[in-house]
Amino acid sequence: MRLLSVNLGRAKAVPYTDHPDGVTGIDKRPVDEPVRVAAPGPKGVGASGLAGDAVCSTRHHGGDDQAVYAMAREDLDAWERELGRPLANGSFGENLTTSGLDVSGALIGERWRVGREVLLEITSPRIPCRTFQGHLGEPKWVKRFTERARPGAYLRVLEPGLIRAGDPVEIVHRPDHEVTVALTFLAGTTQRALLPRLLEAGAALHPELLGRARTYTAPQQA
Repeated sequence: MRLLSVNLGRAKAVPYTDHPDGVTGIDKRPVDEPVRVAAPGPKGVGASGLAGDAVCSTRHHGGDDQAVYAMAREDLDAWERELGRPLANGSFGENLTTSGLDVSGALIGERWRVGREVLLEITSPRIPCRTFQGHLGEPKWVKRFTERARPGAYLRVLEPGLIRAGDPVEIVHRPDHEVTVALTFLAGTTQRALLPRLLEAGAALHPELLGRARTYTAPQQA
């Protein structure tokens, strides 16, 4: 299990974003040099957890609970075969492209040691948006990505430090529940009846999703 690449984006003007300035940082490219990773601050204030990486829409992206986005190379390869086109590392706007990790099958609250210093914790899945569809340029992309339910994972930074392409990734903690990234994605998109199950993940879950699960469950418990 290792990092194939660490990917950073710069703010870029595009016609397919809702950002008021018309810019997005979704076009991320691999870098060769070490990158510092640290908690960026609360959502709406903090942006990316990776130094030098642009997050333009801080209302919806970035912040401590979405500091890092990881995608498995194996999932990119599967999409390459389906779309019939190459997808470079970073194509989905991910910061970390991994090898040997079932990212979407990972558990909420699972912790990864990346390299010697950095400790990350999985919080939630990525939810596709109009900007993602525009970036890929594929028809009905949001629907297709949602149906696949292999979204990759957002992570928070528990211990900061430097990472670089080629670093090993070690799973150092797996929680005692069965709430995976993929299940959380389904609960938050097409199968709302799964929302009560998210409560098993507790405080490790992204606070917004945890709040949705509690709101959905409350009337059933009344």
